[in-house]
Amino acid sequence: MITLQCPLPLRDYPNIVMGHGGGGKLSRDLVEHLFAPTFDNALLAPLNDQAVFAMENARLAFTTDSFVVKPIFFPGGTIGDLAINGTVNDLAMSGARPLYLSAGFILEEGFSLDDLTRVVYSMGAAAKRAGVQIVTGDTKVVEAGHGDKIYINTAGIGIVPDDVNISAGNARAGDAIILSGAIGLHGIAILSQREGLRFDSEILSDCAPLHDLVATMLAITRDIHVLRDPTRGGIASALNEIADAGKIGIEIDERAIRVPRDVASACEMLGLDPFYVANEGKLIAFVPNEIAPRVIDAMRAHALGGDAAIIGRAVAAHPGMVVARTSIGATRIVDMMIGEQLPRIC
Repeated sequence: MITLQCPLPLRDYPNIVMGHGGGGKLSRDLVEHLFAPTFDNALLAPLNDQAVFAMENARLAFTTDSFVVKPIFFPGGTIGDLAINGTVNDLAMSGARPLYLSAGFILEEGFSLDDLTRVVYSMGAAAKRAGVQIVTGDTKVVEAGHGDKIYINTAGIGIVPDDVNISAGNARAGDAIILSGAIGLHGIAILSQREGLRFDSEILSDCAPLHDLVATMLAITRDIHVLRDPTRGGIASALNEIADAGKIGIEIDERAIRVPRDVASACEMLGLDPFYVANEGKLIAFVPNEIAPRVIDAMRAHALGGDAAIIGRAVAAHPGMVVARTSIGATRIVDMMIGEQLPRIC
C-alpha cells in the first residue's frame, strides 16, 4: 500500500481536479506531498523550474514543460510559440544560455493537418528567433474524443556560467524586487479569445523569450539572487513560492505594478485579480538593493524590459508571507490561490 506524506496530503481531494494544474496551492500540494518525496534527490530539492548540475567541464540547466493551452491560436501567439518560449524561459531563469530543445506531440485523431502545420511552423520560427535548435522529438496519436487537438511536451538544455548561482532559495532580506513590465496580458489574451470578449484595443499575449534580457542583466552583475517568470498563478504565486523557498517576507507596492487599462477593465468585469493572471514574457528578479538601479537601467534599454521597475523589497519580517501596500495606503496579504482563475492558460 502506498502512503502519501502527511499532514492532509493533497488537501483531501480523492481525484485530480483542474486546480491541480493551476500553479496554486493544489499544484504545490502535488509537488510537495507526492512528487518531491517520491522522487527525492538533491537536484530536485530546490524545486526550481529547472535543475542545474555539473557535467565534465560545464554546468548544465535542464527543464521540461507541457503545453495544453486552449485555444491553440490566440492574439499574439500559438501553442507552438508558447512551447518554445516557455521552455527557453525556464532555462533562462537559472541564468542559462538555452541551446537544445526536444518536442513531443500528442495529437487527437481528426486534428487538422493545416492547423498542425501552422503550429509546427510557429515553433520553428520561435526557435530560430531564440537561437535554439529542436534536436529530437516524438509523436503520438490518441483516438478522437480522447484529447483536445494537440498537446506539446518539451525539454530543454542550456549552459550556466560558472559564476552564476540563481535560485528561489537565494532570496535575501534587503533585496530589491524588480518586475520587467506590465502584467496580465497573456491570461487576458487567452480569455478574450476563448470567451469572445472585445476591448477598446486588442490585447496581445506577451509571449516572448527572455534569455537575452537575462543576459543583459547578468552583464551588469552576476549577483542576481532569484529570477522567476510568473506564468501560471501570476506574480502572486511566483512571489509566494520565492518567499517560501527563501524563508523571507515580501512587501510590494501595488502602485508600482503596471496593469494595462484593458487588462484592469477585464479583470474588474470578470472578478479576477490581475496579480494571479498568467504572463509569458515577464520576469521577477531579486537583486541586492544597491545594484538595482543599474540593473533597471540596463533592462529598460532592452526591448523586453522597457517598463522595468522596483515593485518591493524582501524583508526579514513575516517569513513566507507576501504583503501588498494598496493605492489607498492600506495593506493586504497576497496569498497563493488554492486552484486557478483561468484553466489551460499555458
